[in-house]
Amino acid sequence: MVWDGIMINDRTRLHVVANGTMTGQRYIDEVLLPHVRLFRGAVGDKFVFIDDTTCHRTLAVQDCLDSEGIQRLVWPARSPDLNPIENVWDALGRQVAGRNYPPTNKNTLIRALTEEWDKLPQQLLDFVVQSMVRRVECCITLHGGHIPY
Repeated sequence: MVWDGIMINDRTRLHVVANGTMTGQRYIDEVLLPHVRLFRGAVGDKFVFIDDTTCHRTLAVQDCLDSEGIQRLVWPARSPDLNPIENVWDALGRQVAGRNYPPTNKNTLIRALTEEWDKLPQQLLDFVVQSMVRRVECCITLHGGHIPY
């Protein structure tokens, strides 16, 4: 499992979740405090955080976000139309699959993901972040139906 963060003009390093399961506490220790807190500090009060998996929804996670002054976009989990990172995962997957020497084990997969993540153009990341306004407007217009993204 991997995690990353994107925003206009920046991104986190790809974080590989080593052995085990991503729990709420692990999410706090490995993602929120070392990565998301820095993003929030760089952006300031207009920072809005989007996450969408179950381990991200524990009370401990919410308490951590509240204590750090991090505002979370309230939305249902598994909403790929409203999640810009899904487009980034798709691009990353295509880059890894298109390598001359595709990964053959866990270590080469991690290496390939990390290398291709670093190569993704920032313009792509900026575009998907900037598309959020259009995505939300389209979703409202379609009364929550599937949107063309």
